Amino acid sequence: MELISPTDFAKEKVLAVQEYALLSAHAIANLFRQPRYFADIVQQADFIGFGSLPIVVLTGFFTGAVLALNSASTLQKFGSLTLIAQLVSVGMVTELGPVLTGLMIAGRNSSGMASELGSMVVTEQIDAMRALGTNPIKKLVTPRVVSTVFMLFFLTIISDLLGLFGGAVISHLVYAIDWHQYWTSAWQALAFRDVFTGLVKPLLFGFIVSTIGCYYGLSARGGTQGVGRATTQAVVAASVLILAVDLFATKLLMAILGNR
Repeated sequence: MELISPTDFAKEKVLAVQEYALLSAHAIANLFRQPRYFADIVQQADFIGFGSLPIVVLTGFFTGAVLALNSASTLQKFGSLTLIAQLVSVGMVTELGPVLTGLMIAGRNSSGMASELGSMVVTEQIDAMRALGTNPIKKLVTPRVVSTVFMLFFLTIISDLLGLFGGAVISHLVYAIDWHQYWTSAWQALAFRDVFTGLVKPLLFGFIVSTIGCYYGLSARGGTQGVGRATTQAVVAASVLILAVDLFATKLLMAILGNR
């Protein structure tokens, strides 16, 4: 690793933030300009959405099951085992469902976007697109952003549902809680603030996953090694940003919608 002065290091980070902000702004602005590459959007939606469905289903189910299993031991001490459905419901819908789904999509798709676009950069395919008069951001970035935001929204809903189902399986098989009682309690525990919070976060996380993956892919330099570094950096940056944005989004939504 090359040693640089703190000033140059700070300048590089500020420049990276500036370039990322410009890329994100251009990706959004291209939504309102012709041409619109609907075929690319559908193709990316299929890869991002349906391709990620197995890992999202498994993650949601086992997260709900583990949440029910771990919380039951504490609730039993206070004689409140029937509250397990409420805990699983609120925890999955407001926090665990969106965050874990976002992290899974970041690990699968941010890396894929970074490696794909990075390979196009080092093989000069991006330069060829510019030479032919095609805007690379409009052709490559905007469809990925739209598809990721759209599909992550529905993947999060599926993850929430599977998490509740996983909690129901553990509650019924291990703690003999009635199915109807569990689902009724889980449904009644959810307030508008919980559902709204759980559905806003995937939109933010989808934007982060797609723009971070595309940014590091388009910024790849140094051949195949540079593509590998860009892939790793994309996953790390997207994961950290998801956790950071989750904190601030939760605080902001609590301030706007109020506490439970």
